[in-house]
Amino acid sequence: MRQLDSDLLRSFLAVTDAGSITGGAQTVHRSQSAVSLQVGQLEELLGKPVFVRHGRGVGLTEAGEALLPVARQVVQTLDRTRAEIGGTGLGGRLRIGIPEEQGAERLPDIIGRFARSHPAAELIVRCANSADFPAALVAGKLDMAIHEVETVKENMTLLREIPLGWVGSRAHPVAEDGTLPVALFDRACWWREAAIRSLENCERGYRVVLTSEGAGGIAAAIEAGIAVGLLDCSSLPKDLVPLTAMPGLGEIPPAQLVLEIAATSVSPLAKAMAEAVVRSYSETIA
Repeated sequence: MRQLDSDLLRSFLAVTDAGSITGGAQTVHRSQSAVSLQVGQLEELLGKPVFVRHGRGVGLTEAGEALLPVARQVVQTLDRTRAEIGGTGLGGRLRIGIPEEQGAERLPDIIGRFARSHPAAELIVRCANSADFPAALVAGKLDMAIHEVETVKENMTLLREIPLGWVGSRAHPVAEDGTLPVALFDRACWWREAAIRSLENCERGYRVVLTSEGAGGIAAAIEAGIAVGLLDCSSLPKDLVPLTAMPGLGEIPPAQLVLEIAATSVSPLAKAMAEAVVRSYSETIA
């Protein structure tokens, strides 16, 4: 009788993370039929299905949910042991989320530090709007993420404070009275909530003229002179200026940029990446 080996577990993890047999097959560089066969073998060994099939792909059954943390631990232990014996640093796969506005400045330094020490590791980087990162951590779709919060919790590491403020165009100032045109992020996130709270607390009439998924869209609307918006005041383009004296715009408390590791992903590999991230943010990048 075939034993439960690491190849089956690796394919199980790949399908789980990808949400489909096709995506999992691409991750482990095998054909879809080969991974389907492995999933069938795994389910036969366990005597229960680990995936439930639906129109969009697959999801975990109760048995799959129980297997998931064990499979991650087994694969991480095997990769770590192989790397330690082989002297090539840690191995395995790590999924990290980093905000798109942080990626250009920090990402080369972070992955460079990490890869030099752990060349056998595989990194999967999600550089996007960080509003989705907390849910992805809880769902097991990310192992760790850098994102902004209002309050730092015990399971988070503070990287830096982000000074937030209302910003306008240097060349096209918005009128200081009347209804205020604003540009906001288009989804529920701390920055959007802070902006609306600031406006409502000051009882200033406002009108949303543009929403954007990223800071680039907000900055473009401000530079064009059609709106004001809430941005990181420590890294403003030269054509944008803080609106410190405009009536009706209250002060915004700084956002806390944190590193958070998923509860199911506390591994030597994740800890090594956390060290690289913290070192990068504690040093000035030339």
